Amino acid sequence: MPSYEPVTALLRGLDVLRAVNRLSSASVKDIHRLTGLNPPTVVRMLETLIHAGFVRRHAQLPVYLPTGKTLELSGGYTLHRDIGAAAMPVMTRLRQAVGWPSDVGVFDGDAMVVAHTSRGEGRFLFERRTGFRAPMLATSLGRAYLAFCDAADRERAMAMAARSPEPWNAILHQPGELERCLEAIRINGYASMDESYAQREYGGLASAIAVPVLSHGCAMASLNLMYLREAMDLDMVVQRMMPLLRDAASELSRVIGGMEARPA
Repeated sequence: MPSYEPVTALLRGLDVLRAVNRLSSASVKDIHRLTGLNPPTVVRMLETLIHAGFVRRHAQLPVYLPTGKTLELSGGYTLHRDIGAAAMPVMTRLRQAVGWPSDVGVFDGDAMVVAHTSRGEGRFLFERRTGFRAPMLATSLGRAYLAFCDAADRERAMAMAARSPEPWNAILHQPGELERCLEAIRINGYASMDESYAQREYGGLASAIAVPVLSHGCAMASLNLMYLREAMDLDMVVQRMMPLLRDAASELSRVIGGMEARPA
């Protein structure tokens, strides 16, 4: 537990910076929608971030953009790069076997950081970059991880998600429903994407399922499989693709476990 109460202004500033970085080009209205902060607070935080050099105003449009200085904030974080490099051959083989792309994500507090994606290895309408932060309760990556992770990670993720007004976080106000959802994922062995997220991010055209990457029964990452709904429905994906997805997750478990076992 922290020794002191958190600095509210700093938390708000970080929320605004995260929103700008996620959207790449964000209006005050966009940031308000993502953070729940009122517009005057958003503007005050943006002015502070501009002064610090992390954000700039667009020259012609009423939007804000991240600057190159934001790269300094991730310079010390290498876990997702290490896992991404190790996962690359496993995910390439999976894509060749099933014809659909995948992402592998590692837990980072309020999101799953995409460590590697095979979306760029073939034709797929919806690209995703390494380093993308996938919301915990919206994405199959996040849901699969939450269902199988240890209690400390789950509590941390829930506490951070509760600060966001996104629709998929409403389930946090129904603890019984959340536990039933996570238990269903454990029984089925996979998680699916939240429908409101699929509509917002992909226009309802694409979705995903994900399985945990386990070590001694506890999640250390998660692996998804993207698909186009016009080509396959969820039942078909589960029936045809799940065995291959689980095999890939088992191989990733051995690969990542081997990384952790190597001496520093």
